[in-house]
Amino acid sequence: MASNQPAPELLSEPDSEPVSEPVPEPVSTWNPSEEDVAAVRGRHRLPKQRSMSRGGTVLGVATMAAVGVGGVATAEGSSPVSLSMPDLGFGDGHPSADAAGTTTAAANVQNAGEQLRTRILAQAEGQQSAAENADRTQAEKDAAGKAAKEAAARKVREEAAKKAIADKAAREKAERARKAKEEAERKANLGRYVLPTTNFQLTAGFGQAGNLWSHNHTGLDFAAPTGTSVYSVAQGEITSAGWAGAYGYRIIVKHTDGTETWYCHLSSMVRTSGKVAPGDTIGRVGATGNVTGPHLHLEVRPGGGTPIDPRPWLQSKGLNV
Repeated sequence: MASNQPAPELLSEPDSEPVSEPVPEPVSTWNPSEEDVAAVRGRHRLPKQRSMSRGGTVLGVATMAAVGVGGVATAEGSSPVSLSMPDLGFGDGHPSADAAGTTTAAANVQNAGEQLRTRILAQAEGQQSAAENADRTQAEKDAAGKAAKEAAARKVREEAAKKAIADKAAREKAERARKAKEEAERKANLGRYVLPTTNFQLTAGFGQAGNLWSHNHTGLDFAAPTGTSVYSVAQGEITSAGWAGAYGYRIIVKHTDGTETWYCHLSSMVRTSGKVAPGDTIGRVGATGNVTGPHLHLEVRPGGGTPIDPRPWLQSKGLNV
């Protein structure tokens, strides 16, 4: 449908007035208050450290935290925001109220950051010092324990060594005492002689002829009951003991001057080796070998050679035969 309204007139005529721009509404200025500044400060506070690591880790973490706080404080203080504030009549040469408030707030934030950083560093240093002290104390305790163990072990070794020395000294002392006793007995027995048996009766003399011997009798016979003790007539050493044919069981003793004494026809041998002193029992009277009854056949052979008459030899030693 066609419109009956006339066409609008063009506004681009050269003599027409320019269209004015809309006036913007005035921007409200921000006057920071104490609560606003406190809120700004609160945004940069660090959470309280709940636990710290020992050693260098503690100081490193604390240092990073402190540097962070210092950076925030510096950032807050280095570029204060310039805000437009109404003139409160300070006059020439005085900062405006908005500049003064902003500067004070920034300074407070920076001071708070520095104080926090200082406290963090102090706490970190304290914890690091405590950790080092704890480590040093533990090390000293371990060293003391080790030293105590070593001292105890050393004491045990020293006591064992002392005991070994004492035992050795005791053994040596006992050995010296034994040797001294033997030497005293030896000296006491030198030149001492005894009869070869007791409760005897002489039944055959040296050189006596008889059908019981292939040659003349080579010793002296002491008739005594079977089992009567037979003694070594002088100090010496047993050089032979055992069965000897016609002699039966025989013991030979070699004395210190080389003379041998033979003890024959024994029923048993008490000593078969070793050193003997005068009067030591070496056997028992018997009737073994070529005999007619129990008796001791004694022979004396100087230097282990040809036999001699035992009777005068025993008499020469102070014995009554």
